[in-house]
Amino acid sequence: MSINKSYAVFGLGRYGTAVAKELVKNGADVLAVDIDENLVNASISDIPFCKCADITEPDVVRQLGISSVDVVIVAMATNLEASVMAIMLCKELGVKTVIAKCANDMQAKILLKVGADKVVIPERESGVRLAKNILSSGFVDVIELSDDVSLVELDIKKEWIGKNLIELNLRKKYGINVIAIKRGDDVEIDLDPTAPMSSDMQLVIIANSAKLEKLK
Repeated sequence: MSINKSYAVFGLGRYGTAVAKELVKNGADVLAVDIDENLVNASISDIPFCKCADITEPDVVRQLGISSVDVVIVAMATNLEASVMAIMLCKELGVKTVIAKCANDMQAKILLKVGADKVVIPERESGVRLAKNILSSGFVDVIELSDDVSLVELDIKKEWIGKNLIELNLRKKYGINVIAIKRGDDVEIDLDPTAPMSSDMQLVIIANSAKLEKLK
């Protein structure tokens, strides 16, 4: 995903606000919605497109133009019924990707069953990290180790398939250090630099955050 896509955030609690602010900070087009007018008014200075609306009402969701949004983040874990309704309406309207916040593993199973493409449990993934992940085109996961350094898991690019780490010379070309290779649940840290890359691999790298732009 990238800033070229459009995003909507349903729910302006701490988590939803953190996601929306981080998306806006990175230049993304974001619509934020909450039924609580006070939360909307408190957020509008940081999130320009804020609406006070009930996203469990089909007509309201259609009027918001959600059918043209690429990614919707449903951040209402304290209201399971509203989350379920919002997810179902978004998928009915053709939203390609719906990410839902949930309170526990049981809620996660329910939200996935009704159509969520991904679920997040706030205790395990911060709102800022979620925003960075959905903006990081080609990256599977991004963990900020500091303000300047990130640990990143990324898919093998098509042009890398069949080449080995020596040939790719990623440290010189991109300024990144490969620390592991993943295949499914298997993680290899004893790397063979002459082994060819394949499409079922993912690289785990450490890099200066600014250098990651070259990989997008």
